[in-house]
Amino acid sequence: MKQVLVCRGDVLVESVPAPLVVDGSVLVEVAYSLISAGTELAGIQRTGESLIKKALSQPDKVKKAIQMVRSQGLAKTMATVQTKFGAAEPVGYSCAGTVIDVGAGVDDLKVGDRVACGGAGYANHAEVVVVPRNLVAKIPDSVSLHDGCSATVGAIAMQGIRRAEARLGETVAVIGLGLLGQIVVQMLSAAGCHVCGIDIDKARVELAGSLGAEFAINAAQADPVIQVMNVTGGMGADSTIITAASESDAIVQQAMEMTRKKGKVVVVGAVGLGLQRSPFYEKEIDLLISCSYGPGRYDVEYEEGGVDYPYAYVRWTENRNMQEYLRLIDDGNIDFKTLVDRVYPVDEAAKAYESLGRHEGGRPLAVLLEYKEEGQPEKLEPRVEIQPTAKTTGRIGVAVIGAGNFAQAFHLPNLKSLSSKYQIVAIADTVGTVAESTAKRYEASYATTDYRQVLADDNVDMVVITTRHHLHAAIAMEAA
Repeated sequence: MKQVLVCRGDVLVESVPAPLVVDGSVLVEVAYSLISAGTELAGIQRTGESLIKKALSQPDKVKKAIQMVRSQGLAKTMATVQTKFGAAEPVGYSCAGTVIDVGAGVDDLKVGDRVACGGAGYANHAEVVVVPRNLVAKIPDSVSLHDGCSATVGAIAMQGIRRAEARLGETVAVIGLGLLGQIVVQMLSAAGCHVCGIDIDKARVELAGSLGAEFAINAAQADPVIQVMNVTGGMGADSTIITAASESDAIVQQAMEMTRKKGKVVVVGAVGLGLQRSPFYEKEIDLLISCSYGPGRYDVEYEEGGVDYPYAYVRWTENRNMQEYLRLIDDGNIDFKTLVDRVYPVDEAAKAYESLGRHEGGRPLAVLLEYKEEGQPEKLEPRVEIQPTAKTTGRIGVAVIGAGNFAQAFHLPNLKSLSSKYQIVAIADTVGTVAESTAKRYEASYATTDYRQVLADDNVDMVVITTRHHLHAAIAMEAA
């Protein structure tokens, strides 16, 4: 199947092994995925940074590297670091498609259901994805897959509003009218709030005005603090939601100044948080951070283990936020189509990312990738040929099952150094991108996400099992 990867600042579309369904998850054939301008562009820029620059920005990892040098030596450490930073990485965290397989334990979804998927590492830009149940929301019949692919971003916007606890009739300022800001404006308008949309981009300000911002303020032409004070009779906004992205501390300071006494400032976007005591102190303002899609985010038991929070005690989880966003689209309260600049076929992913960084004519709010069904058997093939070569007589054919850090730091380099005795035939890993990139690096014949394929391969004389420990026994018995 095709999947979008980034490596050293470049966007690539690679053929990788398709994933297999696992317990508690669903396998989804993707129709559309949404590119996140802020998060993903920042990630691409990081992959293009030099090793030294990365080290300076991540001192905690430098400490780990120093400890590794002491325990394993400089050569081994450098090889591990170069492998880590040179590897292609999957991108994407919001997509929609059709369920094509269901894992054990998932009883409320079936093959053929249309779903929205979320989560970095799961809802990738790929033709097929495997996603844990709590990161999947069923799409209403009248909502298109085109609109449904925005559910993750919609949940982020919704969680920001929930943190603000905006009530009917309150005035809420929204700083930053990118994709998130435009969705927040529409939600607040639907909730009966008076919305002040603020941005320095004239076109975005005008768009927000057409989508429900009662007061559309161009910060490049007028002081937004004065404007908000004017429309609130000098009281200030009841709450201010920051959906902008900037390293500057000025935005959060502005938010404090335009918010009323005992009001709230909620940070959704990535902005500088160098706070000044005044007026933060004098107004007793609550500064709140909104964590991604909502309760459950970054909780392994919730996201991967499928353990839901009790409805009575945690009314709005990340999954329930996704569901509610889709309902708002279904009811006509959210217009997502207007926010989409263009839809690119997956093969033109590099062009899609390039368009997000353009300045002439303004940056697009939303760009989608489209996946057309051209041959399902090829999409669902869990095996990709790397460099098919015949097994050399006299050498032991080896397959490595599980291409994690330990395998790549020790077993694979050792096997390669003993190439006169061992021939690496295959790399198996549940993550297709890992299997494919590792197979290329160690010149294996093929990569697969189904370890049973290597057990049935006559060219494989020996398997090295380097999966998580609790999986060793079952795989070893099958291999035997």
